Amino acid sequence: MQLEGEYEATPTKWVRDQIEAYEASGGKEAATLRDTGIPIIVITTRGNKSGKLRKTALMRVEHNGEYALIGSLGGAPKNPVWVYNLEADPTACAVQDGPEPFLVSVRKVDGAERAEWWERAVKVFPNYAEYQAKTERVIPVYIASPR
Repeated sequence: MQLEGEYEATPTKWVRDQIEAYEASGGKEAATLRDTGIPIIVITTRGNKSGKLRKTALMRVEHNGEYALIGSLGGAPKNPVWVYNLEADPTACAVQDGPEPFLVSVRKVDGAERAEWWERAVKVFPNYAEYQAKTERVIPVYIASPR
């Protein structure tokens, strides 16, 4: 099952190209962040203003079938747009980690649970620690669980 609606691709060319290649190959191509070798997933959310489907490549932080979605935006002072999309409708989310996307339920985590997932995320992508150090906001962590 997938989310239904009109899709609007990101205006950022390299991200758009990566998502298109990833989807077209069933997750076999463009499956890492550029030349880092670090795996990615693709999430689909519904735009909180436009209502259109939006796709974003995120670092693959998986544990026991669940995925951490880290709202880092490189340590910018504001959250990435997909965070606002999830906040507006946490049921309108799909994850693609391989050939086919699947619907997920998403919840924001705090406290000890956030710390545990944050540690996992930093192990996968150490830059997250640097991003947190350069922003005053607490980078949000969401957990996506298959429905």
